[in-house]
Order: sequence, then structure tokens, then C-alpha cells
Amino acid sequence: MMTIQNQTARFLRVPLSRGKVLRLGPRKEGQISTQDAERESVKALVDDGTLKVMGVGPQAGSASPANPASRANVHGHLPRVAGRRGDR
Repeated sequence: MMTIQNQTARFLRVPLSRGKVLRLGPRKEGQISTQDAERESVKALVDDGTLKVMGVGPQAGSASPANPASRANVHGHLPRVAGRRGDR
């Protein structure tokens, strides 16, 4: 997997293999496969300076940890309680 970033101030459509399209907002990043990164359409956007390759590997260029379960509970939801509930 490769992480790419939109360097423009406009929304961008990146054509991928099998008719798929990656839509990136201004200054946003997304992940594509290494096979898609070798496509001529992606290479042309990188050469123009429209896209920037951030890194290679899982979650490359991202500030979040690789395992989403290790993140702290920041939304205020209570953890699930195993066992019986109510007056059964």
C-alpha cells in the first residue's frame, strides 16, 4: 500500500484499476495499492505535482497507530459489559 496526498486546493479524482476511482479532498491523503501507483494516470499526477507520495507500507504517512484497537476511547462511549442485563 502507498499513501498519496492531494497537493491542490481542489477535489481530485484519481483513476485506479478495475474502473475504481479514489476521490481526494483538498490537502487530504488516501491509500492506493502499489499496482495502482504504477499506472500512467497516477504517474502523470505525481509528475505534475498534483499528488505527492507520502510513503509505502500500512498506514504510511498517517499519525494514527497501525492497530485501531490500541487507540484510546475518545468519543465517550462506555465499554461493553459482558454478562446478563436486566431482571431475567
